[in-house]
Amino acid sequence: MKIPDRYKVNTTSFHFYWTKGIGASLLTKLPTTPDLAHAAQFIPLLYQYDKACDQLVEHLHLKIGFAKGQQLIRDYLRGKAIEADYVGLISEFMATLPLEPEWLDRQKIEQGIELSQRSGLTGLIVLRDYCLMGGYESSAINKPLIFTGALKKGAVKRLTETVTFWVDVTANDALKKGGIGIEAILLTRCIHSFARLNILKHNDWNSDKWGIPLNTWDMLATNLGFSLVYLIGLKQMKFNLLNNEINGIFHLWKYIGTLLGIPLDLLPDSEEEAIKSLYYWTMTQKEGDKDSVALAQALMQEPVNAAYPRSKFGRKLMREVHLYYNNYLLGAYSCALLGLEKTTIGKIAYFNILKNKKANSQILNDKVRQQQIRKGRKVHEGVKQIYLTYN
Repeated sequence: MKIPDRYKVNTTSFHFYWTKGIGASLLTKLPTTPDLAHAAQFIPLLYQYDKACDQLVEHLHLKIGFAKGQQLIRDYLRGKAIEADYVGLISEFMATLPLEPEWLDRQKIEQGIELSQRSGLTGLIVLRDYCLMGGYESSAINKPLIFTGALKKGAVKRLTETVTFWVDVTANDALKKGGIGIEAILLTRCIHSFARLNILKHNDWNSDKWGIPLNTWDMLATNLGFSLVYLIGLKQMKFNLLNNEINGIFHLWKYIGTLLGIPLDLLPDSEEEAIKSLYYWTMTQKEGDKDSVALAQALMQEPVNAAYPRSKFGRKLMREVHLYYNNYLLGAYSCALLGLEKTTIGKIAYFNILKNKKANSQILNDKVRQQQIRKGRKVHEGVKQIYLTYN
């Protein structure tokens, strides 16, 4: 079996997470600590990728241009007439999508979306300052970002794309036929394929070292970031979670994962399955490198380089607030590895955590919870518009 250089037992950041960090309490939810010898079964996934979408992008985007290819996908999904030459190609790809699988539970999808909306500003903070920043601790999963010029394009652009995607897939009725979420997922899937094909064709990518860019194993890790890691972050931010909300999040991202091209049998149904998958992935990752630090530094400076808030003081204050959340959620050990500074001014952000604790004490009251859902969704739409307007 071909084993890329990136595959190794982690002895630094993620090892610390599972032995002295939050991961240690997660492992208590399992009967036994997973045996890393079993992780070898996932090595082939480092060379597995989304062939169905790659074929679509190869014959569409790479022939007529990325922007035009994406617009044709949008038009097709919205029922508009498109060039006859491409109808069959897109239809053939769409036929591979499990839009209404037998296992799909629409009620659970709704519960997952409700929690996402209820999380409000805190949910976006967790995604940015915990899930996204924490992912930089793996040097391997970040390499496609480096090869596609993410540092040159800037963290602002990536954040805008990520926020827009997440807000769209967690909208009301987003994942029903014709929904904005389905469109966002398929366009994102095409972005992944376009990036992979271009990296392999036009860059000095070393598959023996890194595996295939945006491979199936790393795609699963990203999915876990939106589900398990997101839930962990919310709990750290003093969010009380109902069991049906937790189950809903896993079902939501199981469905989204399948539409993104991740094999169904890899996607977790429960917290326990997700913990095991996260353990196998993180504990077989090469530690962060100079690219990891560079990406973390770019994200740290993103508020200063953004166009909102309008005042320079406001942007600097936002930088300090996010730094506080980085340190609070990731811990001093991880922040030191990523070169993230400590902050004094940013400690004012702790008031938001206290606010969460008070607000979440009433979530068993359905009226209060529904108010939080509506308020949180307005916040998400507002933040999305800020990114799209100013960035």
